[in-house]
Amino acid sequence: MKKILFLALVSIQFTGFSQIESLDLKNVLVVGQLDKPEDRFTVEVNMTEILAEQGIKTMASLNVLKQGAEMITIASDSVAAVLKAKGIDTYVLVSVRGYDTRFKPSKNHNDLKTELTTGHLFPLYRDETVSVTLEFNFYRNGQFVAYDILKLPGTSSRDEVIKKLHKKLPKRINKLWK
Repeated sequence: MKKILFLALVSIQFTGFSQIESLDLKNVLVVGQLDKPEDRFTVEVNMTEILAEQGIKTMASLNVLKQGAEMITIASDSVAAVLKAKGIDTYVLVSVRGYDTRFKPSKNHNDLKTELTTGHLFPLYRDETVSVTLEFNFYRNGQFVAYDILKLPGTSSRDEVIKKLHKKLPKRINKLWK
């Protein structure tokens, strides 16, 4: 009985990871879902830089949207057609999941349009926190395909969050996203 239970748990665990193992990122639009424009700019620029270093063609949503435009515009057919012509087939939405706590992966995943209209209230860094957890939602053809979270411990400033992101994300990309 214990063996059957163990095998069932192992198979469930591998099923959960199989979504992200088959991600095979090649062309990505990075969308920072942060309220502060400077945080959004920082996340998008650094994410595109990290992904490009890993050999993945990337573009920041800041290059697609006009300043002040609604995020939902990214999901429109006209923008999708322009991005597809440029070879972009995957969207990654990056947001801050929270601080100082261990987060379990989310089980509820929305389509792209719904997720783009969802508000995200956390800034990239908040005083008196020691870790930041980032959430990554991946979409193809407007549909959810994968989810990942990345905890960045030992952060005492906004610059340290970015420094830790540059250190941890390339390992994560090579292990799970490629």
